[in-house]
Amino acid sequence: MGTIDDYLGTLAESDRAVIAHVYAVAGEGIETEQGTSYAMPALLYRGKALLAVMRTKKHLGLYPFSGRVPLVVADELDSLADVGVEREKGTIRFQPEHPLPDDVIRRIVAARIAEIEDPGLRRSRP
Repeated sequence: MGTIDDYLGTLAESDRAVIAHVYAVAGEGIETEQGTSYAMPALLYRGKALLAVMRTKKHLGLYPFSGRVPLVVADELDSLADVGVEREKGTIRFQPEHPLPDDVIRRIVAARIAEIEDPGLRRSRP
């Protein structure tokens, strides 16, 4: 069992279902593996951290290991502010009763994959 699987086993069912869904959508159609990054269970793409999703005291956090990625999807995230979605540099927060839409997860993944494949993007503004 990988680190994401281990982590999911520690969560309440409501959180587990939402977090597992984010990881499932994030891994669609690409070759990924489970690992850790910054001591968080993470989905890895080509050996690099793609994203992590964790339960915190007040919310679920999606960590794309990039300050640029939340800016790339800022319009989509800001349109979800009324259901409690917030973003900061390197973090996207949401509530399990209002999970991120699949298309937003896919855009986050696409933006992060682009950075992994072209590290120069990390230094550019979207």
